[in-house]
Parts: sequence; structure tokens; C-alpha cells
Amino acid sequence: MKQTRPALQLSRLAAASSLLFAGAAAQAQAVAAPPASAASAPQQLDTVIVTGIRKSLESSVALKRNAHGVVDGIVAEDIGKFPDTNLAEAMQRISGVSIDRSIGEGSRVTVRGVGPDFNLVLLNGRQMPASSIQDATASSSRAFDFANLASESIAALEVYKTSRAASPTGGMGATINIRTARPLDSKEMIASVGVKAVKDQSNTRLPNDLSGNNVTPEVSAIYSNVFADGRFGVALSGSYQRRDLGYNQAAVSNGWRTFKGDESNWGTIPQPGTPGSERITNRPKPGDVYQVPQNIGYSLNGVQRERTNGQLTLQFAPTKDLVATLDHTYSENKLRTRRNDLSAWFNFGPSTSSWTNGPAAAPTLYSEIINPATSDIAMGGALFATKNLNRSTGINLNWKASDKLTIELDAHSSTATSGADSPFGSSGVLGTASFNRGTTSVDFSQDFPVLSIPGSKIDASLQQVTGSSFRNSYSKAGVDQAQLRGKYKIDEQSQLDFGLAATKVDNRSAYGNVDRGTWGGASSAADYPDSLWHADTLAKYFTRIGGSNNPALFNQFYTWNFEQVRDIAAKVGGESLYRAPTEFSIDRRTKEKSQSLYGQYSTEWNLMVPIGMTAGLRYEKTEVTSNALVPTATGIEWGSNNELAVLNGPAAFTTLKGKYSHVLPSIDFDAELSDKTKLRLSYGESLGRPGWGDLQGGQTLNNLVRVDGGQGQQGNPGLKPLKSKNFDLSLEHYYDKGSFFAVGLFRKNISNYIGTSVVQGTPFNLHTPIGGALYKEAVAKGCVTSDNTCIRNYILRTYDGTRGVKKNAANDALGNATGVITGQTDDPIANFLITTPANQRKDSLNGVELNAQHTFRNGFGFSANYTWVRSGLKYDNTKLGEQFALEGVSNSANAVGFYEDNKLSARLAYNWRGQFLAGRFDGTGGANPIYVEPYGQWDLSLGYKLSEKLSVQFEAINLTDEISRSHERAQEALAYVTQTGRRFMIGARYKF
Repeated sequence: MKQTRPALQLSRLAAASSLLFAGAAAQAQAVAAPPASAASAPQQLDTVIVTGIRKSLESSVALKRNAHGVVDGIVAEDIGKFPDTNLAEAMQRISGVSIDRSIGEGSRVTVRGVGPDFNLVLLNGRQMPASSIQDATASSSRAFDFANLASESIAALEVYKTSRAASPTGGMGATINIRTARPLDSKEMIASVGVKAVKDQSNTRLPNDLSGNNVTPEVSAIYSNVFADGRFGVALSGSYQRRDLGYNQAAVSNGWRTFKGDESNWGTIPQPGTPGSERITNRPKPGDVYQVPQNIGYSLNGVQRERTNGQLTLQFAPTKDLVATLDHTYSENKLRTRRNDLSAWFNFGPSTSSWTNGPAAAPTLYSEIINPATSDIAMGGALFATKNLNRSTGINLNWKASDKLTIELDAHSSTATSGADSPFGSSGVLGTASFNRGTTSVDFSQDFPVLSIPGSKIDASLQQVTGSSFRNSYSKAGVDQAQLRGKYKIDEQSQLDFGLAATKVDNRSAYGNVDRGTWGGASSAADYPDSLWHADTLAKYFTRIGGSNNPALFNQFYTWNFEQVRDIAAKVGGESLYRAPTEFSIDRRTKEKSQSLYGQYSTEWNLMVPIGMTAGLRYEKTEVTSNALVPTATGIEWGSNNELAVLNGPAAFTTLKGKYSHVLPSIDFDAELSDKTKLRLSYGESLGRPGWGDLQGGQTLNNLVRVDGGQGQQGNPGLKPLKSKNFDLSLEHYYDKGSFFAVGLFRKNISNYIGTSVVQGTPFNLHTPIGGALYKEAVAKGCVTSDNTCIRNYILRTYDGTRGVKKNAANDALGNATGVITGQTDDPIANFLITTPANQRKDSLNGVELNAQHTFRNGFGFSANYTWVRSGLKYDNTKLGEQFALEGVSNSANAVGFYEDNKLSARLAYNWRGQFLAGRFDGTGGANPIYVEPYGQWDLSLGYKLSEKLSVQFEAINLTDEISRSHERAQEALAYVTQTGRRFMIGARYKF
């Protein structure tokens, strides 16, 4: 029987370097290779290369060749030495695998165009839970965040690209198994300690108020040994890593408003012949789609990440036929982010603009005329503090009952928890501003958007706190799973695998928040000493982004200490308004209970050539129950010029249920066309379970409401999973030890795509003051409908204390009235756009994978791969409204060149990912695409053995200091552009 373990593939690839290394190696081989028999060369090589890159590659190629189905992976070069410091960054070296980056690190993976939510992650064959808090909100994603795990105790990553009946359900793109080191596998004592010093260049590109330490430590250790004549084994590993870093970002963070060229609405540009139309250059045509920015902002972010990992494994083999394994894995990842920002909001008044050509047009220049200078120059600050905690405890009994039958019982209980790590909650956001902004322009013609505010300047004496938001978010997922697996050897060529499992998955997503929507001013500038605000310039923090040196940039802003300003705001406005609540106002709890049964038959025979086959069936049944605690909306109040807020009453639980079952066939053929060439053909069906956010019941409304309406969400526990029918054909040629090339074709026919239906409704029949009796009266008294300042002044000063009007004692810095206006029963009922998920479409995904790997006999080598992927579900930039489109689909390429001898190892790697659709909704929740532009990164690692026990290493990440950028329907419609920096690590490792 051939073992169906995964193939383990090289981790670093670099296109240009591989050609250089290959040429140098070939020349060296031709000149220096002495006459020798074919048998003597590899024998001599084996005495020199015992561990390291070459051995890892040769082992991976052998495993790939012997596997049934398409399996790739990465193996540790030595115990405690995984090729990359981050598991996701290591996986991106595998063909067909692309990564999402967060704070400059790989976090989640897309496989063959299938996004992170639909790839199943296992730890030693066990389904792992996932939780996270992103942008202050508890994430509803199923995607496992590889940034939570250090790589030191990982023995291998295995990526199963074709379906197998024996694999747990949920990996529609791939099933990824993380294997950790086990003492009875090595049967010897292994002990090592490693230390590193890390310098992240991005930390030096921050203001003093945000920067951390320039150099931070990483420490790791592993110990593994066997006792009692090899019957008892202990493995213990641990690591602590701290990294201080930063990222600077320019963004239209609240999205773009999208219109047709002949549309007249709030936010549209004037139609031909109307006032202001003469100030438009290259007007979008009537049938074109064009976008207007809601805001422009620049943020500087200082991040401190602390990651602590540990694992204990105990193994006992009382007889040679029985092995018991008990293991516990622990990981903790703390993230603390401080942010200062500068932003300007557009109220869609009179404007000047110039446009790109359609059919999807964006402004190259957008300017809003503000006279007198009464708008806000906003400078916000934030503190995000979260802690991700993962625990997994499992027991495994493996019993060889006879020469033919092996039984394995495995059970585990695992949890992933994410929550606040600060007394101010998971996030605290303060708005500050001075109200002296005049006509405001943004130049979008280059990568960097250039904000211009001629005649305005920052003034500490005018700076005050405006709105605020403090949130306490919580996410927890748990998996309790029991699996019984068996193998029965029928004869020398055939085997039957069988098993059953019961899995319970719990997911909880909850949050509470205190929002104060007083963006027009919450107090007086006199309450805040001028010394709080630290004057700085902006351009120097964005030097890597083209256009940042434009002299027209409004190159001034303040940084400030979040806690100091918050404390003063709390004294002025009340402590309870500036601290996250201890209770959750929204609490969604979803439970999945699954039972599965599978049988898988493997055999081999000769039909002109050796042929292997593995065929199986898997039955899966799942029940879903969702309980949701959501607030009851009671009203709407108007707190600032263009922002209103939903008022909430007591919360209540609702319960919804759903269920489904599937029979999933799979079959793999492989044929040895020659002693060097293998042909594979596979078919299988797999499931991708809906995200937790789609399943969670309960209708909620966004707290923030605009003058033209609000938004809300509702889940659907009755959703069916995505189902994929997978076809694979590949040809592999293994022409030398550690060397091969391969081409693979794949197709996925995917049904039950989950789309987002948006329906207009009037939930809770909430009355809005916009367009109501008092609003109309203000217009009749001389205010124009576009002048909300005039309308609010009239209502607040005329009706204070009556009809839902409450005026504050103090005016804002410009003398305008502040306060709230609450909707009354004779006011219009507000419209809300409610989004809800639904199974809506099916389509196909096709791709090609190309792989090449070669190791020369003089220590040089290279590896390269390219993946081409296409989907029929593409976003149409010329259409408005919600669309079906598959997110994450992109081409990708990797290349690595390396050299290794018994002292020195060197690896230069390049990873590239093409443009892909990252989302179908932007910062406002509007139906707009977010495209991440092509990104490539060079990484370097060097290692040198000072002795058999002591080695030193150097690593450089993002050598060429790349930036990342995303846009909406046109490249000029910026979403985000982010500058980070290079990362350098120097360390030593001692083996006992």
C-alpha cells in the first residue's frame, strides 16, 4: 500500500533569483563536477546534506509523488525550524495558495480562488475553531487566522486540494492540516533554544505619540525525548514574540456614492444647464456610472503585537500495537493599536470636478465649495486593544488490532476567544476638530490622494472633542469533536478506510457600544489645553506612495494622547459616555451539530501500467440553531448636520433553525506512465459552510443614519452550504531526486452561492425629523434644503424644550446651535436598506497550476510555480446595486532561488498575487466593489552554522519596501493605500 500522506512543497520562491542561481549552478556543475558514476554522486551528497532546505524538498517531492489525489505542503527543515516565521506566509509558496495580509503579516489563505471562509483548517486532523475582532467588530468569519500560531512547533503543513471521503467537511477550496511534532515519531532527544531581535522599519515611520520600541525580542524553545525503552514520550515547546510596528494609510474609508450620469439626487453633480454644471470637466455621459467620495482621510497607526504559544504532548505505547497521545495547544495573540488621523467630509454642496472617461468614471479632482469656512477639520484618535486566545486539548488512541485492522479513536475540545484588552473596550474612538475648513479639494490622479484646503490652517485654540464611540466586542467559537477511524488491509494491493464522527460547533458574537454622535461639537474648545495637541506634518509619513510630495497637500495636523484627551472629555461630558459598556446589547449565538459517516476503498493493479484508485462516499447531516439578542429600535434623533442616530430600547432574544444533509462521493485515479511520470485524475464533491454572520438570526439597524435613510442587517439560519463538484487532471514528471515539473488543470462547479439581498423597508416604523413639519417650516422661513446648519439653527432655537427638540446651552465654535432633534409621530417614517443573505446562483471556477523544481548537485536550486484562475462570477463595474461575484479569485506566482552547503544556507523568495475582488460592499455598506491591486514581495533568509550545535540566521521581509493599494470601480476611486516597511530579524539557535 502506498501511504496517502500529503506532499510537502518548498516554501520560498523568487523568479529572478532562480534564473541567476540556476545559471550559476549549471556553470559550476559543468566546470567543477569530477568524473563519477551515477550512483556515487547522490551517495556523496547524502553525507553532506543531512538537514535543511534540500532534505525538506526531497522529502516533499517523495510524499507528493506517492499520495492519492492532489496534495501539497511544506515540511520543517529541522525540528523547531519552519521555513517561514508565519504559517500563512509559508503557505503562499504553494501553487494555488494566496494570502490576505494584516499589519504586514499573512493571516488568512485563499486556495484555488476559494476564499478563507471555505477552507477547512485542522490541527493534527481535528477541526479548529476561529474567532477574531476586526475594526472593533466581532468577526463573523469561519476563516482561521494563521497569525495566531507561531511556527516553531510545527512539523508540517498539508494542503489537500482534492476531496477525500476521509476528510472532515467544510474545505471547499482545500483542507489544510497543521501537524505538530510528536516525540515517538523521532524516538530521540531533541532540544533547542532560539532567540531573535526584530526591527520593523514601519515603527520608525510614526509620530512619537504612536511609535513603540525599535527592536523587540522573540524567544522560542523546544524539548522532545523518549523514555522507558521508547514507550513514553514528552514534547514541550513554547515561544514568545513581540513586534512593534506601524502602518500609514490614506483612504476614502466611508466609501463612495455611486450614480448614473443622468441621475439627479442628493450627492449627484449638477445636470447640464443647471447652476454649477459649468464647473465640471469631462462630465460622465448619461449612461456612465460615476462615483463621488464621501470623505478623505489619512491615518497613522502604531501597533504592538505580543504572541505567546505553547504545546505539550505526552505519548505512551504500552505495547507496540497501542499508542496513546494526549496533547494541549495554547496560543495568545494580543494586539494594541493607537491611531491618529486627519479627515475631511463632503456634504455634497456646490462643487468643481474633473472626471476620467467612462463607462465607470471617477474624479481626478473633486472640490467642494465651502464659504464661509465653517466645516470641520477633523483629527480623530483611537485605541484598539484585543486579545485572541486559542486552546485545544485532545486525546488519541491508535490500536493495531491485527495485521489487517487498525482502529483510531480521537476526541478533542477546542476554543477560540477574542475580546477586549483595555478598560475602554475593544475599541475607543474620539473625534476632535476645529470648525474653520473652507473650500476643500482632493486630487485623485495619483496613487496618493492629495487633500487641499486653501486658506485654512490648524489652530490649537479651536480644537475640541466632537463625536465618540466606545465598543466592547466579543467573539467565541468552540469545537467538540469525536472521531472513530479504521483501516482494514484487504490484501497487499487493497485497503478499506472507514469512520464516523460527531461534531458540535458553537459560535457566539456579541457587542455593546456607547456612541455619541455629536460630530458638530460636544463641548467647548476652552475645555482642552492647547498643550494636548502636538503639531506635525503629514507628507513625511507617506514617502513611499506616489504623489505624497505634492505641494498642494494640506500638510498639517495634530497628534495627541488618547487617554489624556479622553479623561478631559469624560470630566466634561460624563464618564459613562466615554467608556465601553460591560453588558452586550447584541448577542448572537449559533450552534451547528453534525454527524458524519464515510467509507473509502483504495486499490492498485496493472493495466499496461501500474494504476491506483481511491474511491469513497461521505454522508454528512447538520442542524443549525441560532439565538439572537438584538435591541428594539424606538426612535431617531438628529444630532449633527448630516448624521442621525437610532435610539434603542430593551433587547429581546429570537430563535431560528435550519438543517441539511448531503452524500459526497470522491474518486482518485493515478497511473504510473513510466518510472518517472505520473498521471492523476480526480473527482469529488465538497461543501463550504455559510459564514456565521450569514446564519445568525435577528434584525439589527445601524446606529448611524444619514439624511436619506439608514441601513440594517438580518441573518438566515436556513441557508444551504455551498456545494462544489471538483474535477482535477494533472501530469507530474519526476526526473531526478528533489526535481520535478508538473501541470494541473482543475474545475469547480459551485452551486448555492450566497448573495446579499437588499430590500427597502421601514422596520419599527421609526419617524425621522428630516422632511418633517419643523424641517419644512425652517425651509419656508428661508433656509434651503441643502443647508442643514440653517435648518438646525432654526429648529433648535425656535422649539427648544418642545416637540422632541433639546438645545445645548453652548453653541459650537462658529456660533451655531448644537443639540438633538427627535423624530415625532407626525414626521415621515424612515426608510432602511436591510441586507439579508440568500442562496442565489451557481457558476464554475477554472484554473491551471504550473510547478517546476530543480536541485543541482552543488548546493544550488530553484523552484517556481504559477496559478491561473478564472470565475464566471465577475463584478460589472458599470452596473448599480448588489451583484454576484466571487471574491478572492486571482492569479499568483512564486519563485525561490537557494543555496545550501554544510555551513551556509541562503534563500531569496518572491511572491506575487494579481488583482482580486476583496469585497462587494464598501465603507458605507453600499454595493461597490473593492479591488486589491497586484502585489509582489521579496524576502531573504540567510543561515550559518557556527558549529554542529550553534547557528545564526538573518531574515529580511519586504526587501523592496512595497505598498499595497485597493480601489473601487476605477483606479482613481481609491479605497485604501497603505505604507508599511521592511522587517529585519537576526537571531541564533542552539541545539543541545
